[in-house]
Amino acid sequence: MLSVNDLGIHYGEGPRPVQAVDKVSFNMAEGEAIAFVGESGSGKTTVALAISNLLPAAARVIGGTITFKGKSLLGMTADELRHIRGKEIGMVFQEPSSYLNPCIKVGEQVSEAFMIHYGLSKDEAASKAEAILERVRVPDAERVYHYYPHQLSGGMAQRVGIAVALSCQPSLLLADEPTSNLDLTVQAQILNLLKTFNRELGLAILLISHDLGVVSGMADRVVIMYAGRIAEEADVHSIFKNPRHPYTQALLVASRIAQQEEGGEVQGSLPDLTNPPPGCRFSPRCPKATEQCQKEPPKVTFERGARVYCWLYG
Repeated sequence: MLSVNDLGIHYGEGPRPVQAVDKVSFNMAEGEAIAFVGESGSGKTTVALAISNLLPAAARVIGGTITFKGKSLLGMTADELRHIRGKEIGMVFQEPSSYLNPCIKVGEQVSEAFMIHYGLSKDEAASKAEAILERVRVPDAERVYHYYPHQLSGGMAQRVGIAVALSCQPSLLLADEPTSNLDLTVQAQILNLLKTFNRELGLAILLISHDLGVVSGMADRVVIMYAGRIAEEADVHSIFKNPRHPYTQALLVASRIAQQEEGGEVQGSLPDLTNPPPGCRFSPRCPKATEQCQKEPPKVTFERGARVYCWLYG
C-alpha cells in the first residue's frame, strides 16, 4: 500500500543544511500497524509530514520516492493531493490545539471533510459528524458537536482530532505522538481506540513515538530511527525480546529505568545534523563502536524479516 524508498530530506539552504532524513526506506501493507520510534530529532515526524505532503517551507525532498497505492505522492498536483489527504490518508497530531481552529465549533470541523470530499449538505454532514464522534467514544456527541475547542479536555480534544482524521474512512492513518501529553489512563484509552479501528476496519496505522512502552501493545512492526536514519526494523516481539542494534538496546534500558524512576534516557546527545559523523551516526554514543563504525556507514543485514544497520552484524 505504502512504499518509501531512499527518502532524503534537508532543512534549510546553503552549504550545510540539516540532514533530517537520509535514505529512509520501508514498506507498509494494508491493515498493518507500524511504529516509528526514536528520540526527538530522529526524523520520525519529518517522514510522516513528507508522506502527507505537509512539510514546512524550510524543508525540501532531495531524493527518493513515496508511493501510495501505486501512485507517486511526490509527483502529485495540489488538487490531487487534496483528494488524497483527508480522504485516503488521515493524520492525528501530537497537540490538538495545533490543528483545531479555536474559532469554529468542533462538530463543524469534523463535518467539513464530508462536505469537501463527498459533497454532502450541511445537515447531512452534521449527521455524519455526530456519528463519527460517537464512534470515537465522545460522550453526548450531539452536545459536544456545538462545543468550541477550549471547552474540551486534552483527551476529548484528541478524540475529536481522531474523528477529523477518520471522518472519510481513510486506509492509512498517520498518528504523530497522539498520546504524549495525556495522562496514563487517557493515553491507554486513545491507544485502544486506534487499535480497535486497526483491527475492525483494517485501518493501516503509522504510529510515531519516542516511547517503546507506548508501542508495545499497538504495533505489529517497529522501525527504530536515529539521527535521520533507520537503525533497526523488526516485528514488535523481536524488538523487545532480541534487540540487535546498540541504540535499540539503549532505548529499552532507558525505557525500563523511566518506568521505575525519573530520568531514564540514552546517555549523550544526537549529532549535529548539519555535519553528521561520516560513519554510523550513533557511533559517538555507542559503547561497542569500532574504528570502522566511526568511518563507514553501516551495511544493512537482513534476517527473518528484520533488518539492522550495524557493523556488529555486517
